[in-house]
Amino acid sequence: MSNYDRKEHLKQLHAERRANTRKKVDEAIQRLIKANKAINFNSVAQEAGVTKATSYNNADIRESIETLRHQQSQVPTPAQVKREMDKNNKDAIIASLKRKIKKLEEENKQLRKQVKISYADIYKKL
Repeated sequence: MSNYDRKEHLKQLHAERRANTRKKVDEAIQRLIKANKAINFNSVAQEAGVTKATSYNNADIRESIETLRHQQSQVPTPAQVKREMDKNNKDAIIASLKRKIKKLEEENKQLRKQVKISYADIYKKL
């Protein structure tokens, strides 16, 4: 029992806790990525079962979360993709409607011309 070193034992316990925390955080990040959820300090801390303070205070964990959060911000969200599609679709719809209006105007012009001819024929018969 004389070989027991309290400081060494505490260092070992803290190292094990840090490793266990890091493992929990890594697994939580993997689950969030698979679930396609946002990665930030709140979501990772909640998913891993650790405090936000732990996420902020541990440099490795903080760097991982910040890197992944930045990467996610670069990828467009489904809402942004839909908005872009709506803008493109809007342009296509406008072009289609313009063509349809032009066609209907031409058809209207032809029908007016036919009505004038028909009125002229009717007038001649009187």
